[in-house]
Amino acid sequence: MITTARSANPRAVPGIGLLLALLVWEAAAQATSGRFLIAGPSQISIWLWANSGLVSRALGTTFWAASLGFVLGNLAAAMLAAAAFLLPRSQRMIGALALLVFCLPFVATGPILRVLFGPGPGPQITLAALAVYYTSYLALMTGLRAAPASWFDLVRSYGRGPAIALVHVRLRAAVPYGMAALQIAAPAAFLGAMVGEFTGAERGLGVLTIRTTRALDIPGTWAIATVAASVCIIAYALFGLMARRLAVAPVATILATPPTPAAPLRGGALHAVWRTVLVALVVLGLWYGLMQAFALNPFFAKRPHDVWAHLMTAPDAALHRATLAHAFGQTMILAVPGYLAGVALGATLAALVVLRPGVSATALPLAIALRSVPIITTAPLIVLVLGRGAIGTITITAVMTFFPTFVACLSGLRQMPGAVQDVFASYAATPGQRLIHAQIPAMLPALFAAARMAVPTSILAATTTEWLATGIGMGTLMALSAATSAYGTLWSAVVILSVTAALAYAGVAAIERRVLRRYAPEHLIP
Repeated sequence: MITTARSANPRAVPGIGLLLALLVWEAAAQATSGRFLIAGPSQISIWLWANSGLVSRALGTTFWAASLGFVLGNLAAAMLAAAAFLLPRSQRMIGALALLVFCLPFVATGPILRVLFGPGPGPQITLAALAVYYTSYLALMTGLRAAPASWFDLVRSYGRGPAIALVHVRLRAAVPYGMAALQIAAPAAFLGAMVGEFTGAERGLGVLTIRTTRALDIPGTWAIATVAASVCIIAYALFGLMARRLAVAPVATILATPPTPAAPLRGGALHAVWRTVLVALVVLGLWYGLMQAFALNPFFAKRPHDVWAHLMTAPDAALHRATLAHAFGQTMILAVPGYLAGVALGATLAALVVLRPGVSATALPLAIALRSVPIITTAPLIVLVLGRGAIGTITITAVMTFFPTFVACLSGLRQMPGAVQDVFASYAATPGQRLIHAQIPAMLPALFAAARMAVPTSILAATTTEWLATGIGMGTLMALSAATSAYGTLWSAVVILSVTAALAYAGVAAIERRVLRRYAPEHLIP
C-alpha cells in the first residue's frame, strides 16, 4: 500500500504547531522524570551537541548503505514489473515469488546475510533493497495498468507491440505512482540499513542504537531515534516536492496490484491448489539451485531437505518442533492483537477525521511523521516507556500498522465521486449517513490494501521487538540461533514465518474479494 504524494505537503504543519509540539514534549519529559524513561528536546539537543562527530559519521555510514539499497531495490522492482507485463503468463508467478521474498523476516535474514557477506556493508545494502522492492513493485504494477484502454487501441492500430506500449504508454501513466512509491521507499530503505547494522556492523546508527540501549543512555537513545526519524521525514518530503516540481498529478491511493484480466479458470479450487503447488515447487527449486550454484557451505546455508530433516526426521526433531511452536505461539499471540488494533484504529480515526475535518490538520501530519520513524529506533523507546511485557509489543505492532492504515483509509474516504456527493446533498443527508452509505464503501479497497500490506509489517514489528527488548518469541529464538550457530533452527524459523505471512496475506485477500464483490464490485478484476 502506498499513500498519496500530496500527503507530504509541508504547509500542513505550521511552524507554530511544531513549536507547540516541542514544548509539550519537553513538559511531558520534565513532568514524568523518574517515572518514565523519556528524554525531552533539551536533553536530546545537549547529547547531540556533545556527540556531533560520532553521530555524523554514523549517519553517513547508514545513509550511504540505505541510498545504495534504495537504488538497487527500485531497479529490481522496475525490472520485475517490466518482466511481468512483457511476459503476461509469468505475472502470477512473479508476484507470488516477490511476495514470499518480502515476507522473509529481517531478524533472521540479517544474520544469514552477515555470514554470506562477511564484514562490510553487504547485509545493510541488501536489507535496504529488500525493504524497498515489493512496495515499489506493487506501485509500478498499478501505475502500469492506469492508462486508458483507448491508448492501447491506438498503439495496436499502428501495428506496435507490447514493448512499445510499455515504453510510450504504460511508463508515462506509471510516473505518479512511481513517485509516490519513492516516498515510501526512502524510510523503508533506512530501516533496512539499520537492521543490517544490528547483525554485526562496525559503525552506523544501528550500532549506536545498540550501544545506547544497552548502556541505558536514555538521551542518547532518544537522540538517535530523532535523527533517524528526521532523515526519513526529510527524504519523504523531498520526493513529494520532486513530484510537485515535475508536475506529477497527485495519486490518491496506490492499491496492491490485482491480477491481470484473464479467461475464467477451469477447475476452480483445484486450479488454485495446482497453482500454489507450482509456486512452492519453483521456490524450492530456486532455493536449492542458488545454494548449489554459489557452492554455499551447508553448515550455515541450509537446503530444503536440511530444514525438512531438522523438523521431521532428525533424532531430536520433536524437540525442535516444540521449541519453534512455543516461540511461534508467543509471537502470534502478540502480533495478531497488535495487527487488528492498528488496522481498526487507523480506519476509525480516518472516519472521525472525515466527520470532523478540523482534526485533519493535526492527525494527518502526525501520521506521516510517525510512519517515517524506523521501528529499530521506536521499539527500544516504547519498551523503555511501557516495559518488556505484552503491552509494549502489542503497542509497537499497532503503531506500525495504524498509521499506514489511517492514511490509506482517509484517502479512500475522500474518493467518493462528486456526482454521488451531489445526490446525498440533494437529499440533505447528514455527514453520518454519507459516511456509512457512500464513503465507507469507497474506502474498502484502500482498507484492504493496507490490511494486506500490514500482515508482514506486523510480523516484522513483533519479531523485531522480541529481538531487541522482550527476550521471548520467534525474534529472540532467531537471534539466539544465529548467535549460537543453530542454523537449522534459524532457517526453520524463516520458513515458518514466511509461509505464515504469505498465507495470512492470501487470507486477507480472499476476504477482500468476498467483501468487494458485494460492496465495491467495480474494483474487482473479472
